[in-house]
Amino acid sequence: QVQLAESGGGLVQPGGSLRLSCAASGSILAISAMGWYRQAPGKQRELVAHITTGDSTNYADSVKGRFTISRDNAKNTVYLQMSSLKPEDTAVYYCNAQGTTTGARLYFERWGQGTLVTVSS
Repeated sequence: QVQLAESGGGLVQPGGSLRLSCAASGSILAISAMGWYRQAPGKQRELVAHITTGDSTNYADSVKGRFTISRDNAKNTVYLQMSSLKPEDTAVYYCNAQGTTTGARLYFERWGQGTLVTVSS
């Protein structure tokens, strides 16, 4: 079993900052990639940022220059530092992790439960 636990969401004023965290735990042999997605009301879930084990990153155009994704491989944790937040960043943010389990060495992909980020004055 592999679980993801997210934290760090909340209410912030436009122009403010927040940091999201997501820790993976359980029968993990290795994590190949982790990422953050978001879903605003009435919209489809979209990729925000993605990072591989080798620290290769990918960002949505809408967040480039404002958001930074990073990871601590030793802790199986991924972070999303969000700055210069805008009302259109309001959404539920979901963590995603892909990797290999211990034992049978099966591929896994897991999603966090989501954390709400609200940008409003």
